[in-house]
Amino acid sequence: MKADAASLLEKARHAYGQRAWADAFELLQATDETTALAPEDLERLMWSAGMLDRDPDIFAAAERLFNTHAEAGRDDQAAYWAFFHGFRLMALREEGRGMAWLQRAQRHAEGFGRECAAQGFLIMLSAHKELGSGNDQAAAALAAQSLGIGERCCDLDLIAFSRCYLGRALLRQGRIGEGIVSLDEAMLPVVDGKLSPVVTGLIYCNLIDACRQIYAFDRSREWTDAMSNWCGSQPQLVQFNGLCRLHRAEIMEVNGAWQDAVAEARRATSSLARNVSNETTAGAAYQEAEIHRLRGEFAAAEELYRTASRLGLEPQPGMALLRLVQGRAEQAAATMRRVLATTGTPLGRARLLPALVEIMIAAGAIDEAREAALELQTTADRFATDILVAMASQARGEIELNDGDAAVALGHFRTALATWQRAGAPYLEARLRVLAGQACRALGDEDSAELEFDAARAVFTALGAAPDRARVTALTASDKARPHGLTRREIEVLGLVATGKTNRLIASDLGLSEKTVDRHLSNIFDKLAVSSRAAATAYAFQNGLL
Repeated sequence: MKADAASLLEKARHAYGQRAWADAFELLQATDETTALAPEDLERLMWSAGMLDRDPDIFAAAERLFNTHAEAGRDDQAAYWAFFHGFRLMALREEGRGMAWLQRAQRHAEGFGRECAAQGFLIMLSAHKELGSGNDQAAAALAAQSLGIGERCCDLDLIAFSRCYLGRALLRQGRIGEGIVSLDEAMLPVVDGKLSPVVTGLIYCNLIDACRQIYAFDRSREWTDAMSNWCGSQPQLVQFNGLCRLHRAEIMEVNGAWQDAVAEARRATSSLARNVSNETTAGAAYQEAEIHRLRGEFAAAEELYRTASRLGLEPQPGMALLRLVQGRAEQAAATMRRVLATTGTPLGRARLLPALVEIMIAAGAIDEAREAALELQTTADRFATDILVAMASQARGEIELNDGDAAVALGHFRTALATWQRAGAPYLEARLRVLAGQACRALGDEDSAELEFDAARAVFTALGAAPDRARVTALTASDKARPHGLTRREIEVLGLVATGKTNRLIASDLGLSEKTVDRHLSNIFDKLAVSSRAAATAYAFQNGLL
């Protein structure tokens, strides 16, 4: 019997070393039924259960580890496993049981009589809570404290975890360089395979999420690829696999591989061990909805946005942008006002502000669009990542174009366009080309406008972005039908000029500044080759513009 158990255990340890989690779990469990596992093999059983997302088995193994060490008087180890038991329960939102286990961990850590890794993990959990509440400075201080304990106790898991949280806190304070360095340091033992399996996956997820929040696309791609390779090397992996696929789907969308993004989002959901309403399922639904919206498949997009909402994810700004393309700008504006009112963090708001600018301009709420563009610029100045700067430049350009200063607008569009080209984001690049084309048209440069519109149309056609392609077609058809070159806003201003209203009254009627009306009127004079309001009015009536 003992020989059989020894053989099983040898096979189990080999499977564990090969990261064949299901095989390792079954063999360790079979060994345990014959001869109770020693603590080091019980740890292997628990980590294997963790990689298979088998919570009952995780809790059973963690409790046995806690009891084994507590009975032996090893309070530091008892505290360690009590922490991981409570940590997992808290992740599952079982806060009552989770807090009980964390308090147990605290009690045993204090009973140990000197510093131990469990104390650092408990402090790190406090840093996590401070991050969640937006207290980034306190989170950074706590993460630095837990890092110090990890270094003194030589606990690689704690060191990497603490550096990860420290990096996130620094990034959110706008200390981008320091934050990236801390995150990169956290990844070194991950890449070298020196951390426990579940902690490895958690570090990957935290780092990728941090890079996404500050729009560090290059880092996001790099670490998403690394995580994909890590997941791919473990065919029996269940935990983290769905989240990895979701990150890959997001990258694929930006890269223009839309069909692949849809397939990967669906695989993210199908790879889950349990059919539960979790963040990965909701995120996958939202990601697929975005592709359907961009393709003009509105019914499918609507259904998936609603699915994401039922699963607890706010389906914005996607659903508001869907309403906008459906011609329901006022509804889109109301939704975005509501969402922004409950979003406090600068980076969280930055994700919504570009859509807010577009929607508010369409809804005629120019002052709100201008405020949103200014806020986005403030955030970009604070965090100073290329993508945020590009987003702010585009928003400022949209405001300037609406205000009639096409030359300044075009400069902003060119700045943003260069960033999206470097980022390899064809759809976003094409959208900017449409805006640049409109600016060129407003400046009377029809050849450049046609070049921009043609380039954008080719991308939209290749991607299957039907609504955007239709918009470009409408813009070019509109150009041919309006040889005078006046924009819709300029025709609107000219109509009010024809009624005899002053620039101040026109500004009041249209919700513009008087300076903007002056600029529109100057553009009208230039395009019509006239020098007075009376001459412009006469041209308008003679050519059927009014």
